Amino acid sequence: MTNVIMHGCNGKMGQTIAGLIADDDEIVLAAGVDAYDEGKNSFPVFKNIKDCNVKADVIIDFSAAPAVDGLLDYCVEQQIPCVLCTTGLSDEQLKKVEEASKKTAVLKSANMSLGINMLMKLLKEAALVLAPAGFDVEIVEKHHKLKVDAPSGTALALGDSVNEALNMEYEYVYDRSQRREKRPQKEIGFSAVRGGTIVGEHDVIFAGADEVVTFSHTAYSKAVFGKGAVQAAKFLKGKPAGLYSMSDVIG
Repeated sequence: MTNVIMHGCNGKMGQTIAGLIADDDEIVLAAGVDAYDEGKNSFPVFKNIKDCNVKADVIIDFSAAPAVDGLLDYCVEQQIPCVLCTTGLSDEQLKKVEEASKKTAVLKSANMSLGINMLMKLLKEAALVLAPAGFDVEIVEKHHKLKVDAPSGTALALGDSVNEALNMEYEYVYDRSQRREKRPQKEIGFSAVRGGTIVGEHDVIFAGADEVVTFSHTAYSKAVFGKGAVQAAKFLKGKPAGLYSMSDVIG
């Protein structure tokens, strides 16, 4: 059994994860931490992580960047592994994550979806075979109209998976509107679609002569990220200090 503290328990993802844990016999939500609480949860909630006196095996974090520093201090002090899902961390905070991982287990990943992380693994294998055979690589991502960044962090991570397999020799291209030339071989093109309520779709296209291979992932709700975080928490229980990612979870 894995006992978890949910840091950011009253946010959308925190509540999603609480629901997933309630339906899972292998994990228990021992406590939550959130600055805003209306007393509606079935577990104790602390307004600040430093006030939490509940013992746990792992902390899952879906909060906000300003809260991460105190969380990392607490994890190091209490020697509790942490699944760090909060995004938008500064360079200084990323350095702090690395320092904390030398003293306790920290899992951080660009995307918590098990499907996306399995896709990253498959892309590396495909790139090693298809790219040398002359296949061009293009990535198309689609998200809801409220998303402000493009391309998505996940699209970039998928591109990185391909490029890492190819010794980082490929250039990333985000706009071809000003170019009038034949497509170079060693580039990865990114295209972004924004509209409606699309949760998240990613297509990685290997386009060859007379054939096309497409790897696709579609997220129908944000629950996919919560499911990945729960699996990561189970994995991280009892792990020694170190910086882990979802690639370690899927093996």
